[in-house]
Amino acid sequence: MRLAPTLFLNVLTGGLLAPAAWAQVAGDTTTIACPPPLPLKLCVDLDGRPSVDPGAGPLTYRWQMGDGTSLEGPLVTHCYTKRDLYTVQLDVLVNATGELRRNEKRLTVDLRRQDIVNFTAPERAKVGQPVSFAAPDSQLPDCENLVMLWDFRDGLVAQGRQVQHSFRRPGRYQVRFSIRANGPGSCPDSHCVTREIVVEP
Repeated sequence: MRLAPTLFLNVLTGGLLAPAAWAQVAGDTTTIACPPPLPLKLCVDLDGRPSVDPGAGPLTYRWQMGDGTSLEGPLVTHCYTKRDLYTVQLDVLVNATGELRRNEKRLTVDLRRQDIVNFTAPERAKVGQPVSFAAPDSQLPDCENLVMLWDFRDGLVAQGRQVQHSFRRPGRYQVRFSIRANGPGSCPDSHCVTREIVVEP
């Protein structure tokens, strides 16, 4: 039996193979619709089937996911509870002979390098009541000189990872949070998400 050197690894965020943010042009938060924040799900799909020699016969796949979890099967999905660095080990059992081949493949799963654009805020507030907005997990790890901007959609804006704002009139406000960076690559584009806040009298 021989395993090819490549396994497929997909890091999923909210079940989509896409960044957690929507890229805008030139940091525009007034004319571009920003999507809602995606739920943070630190999940991976691992598929050992494309890596197996077809002549090896029936096999049993055993995965050590690096956080104390053990899984079995050629295709597995696992969701971690923390955004961290994990080492995944694949052991393969040759069913015909009983031979267990340990450490046939070792993968590094680095969930710390994801682009995350998200923020927390209450769903409802009262006119004049200070409302806290925070983006503790938001990051563009490959970008430089990040600036975090808030557009409250009532004519006022703010800057920072955590801010407070009081709405002056009742209504539904599509609050927008964006991150801008100086570079490199596509980092000068703004990345944004939006969340609705209902302001009551």
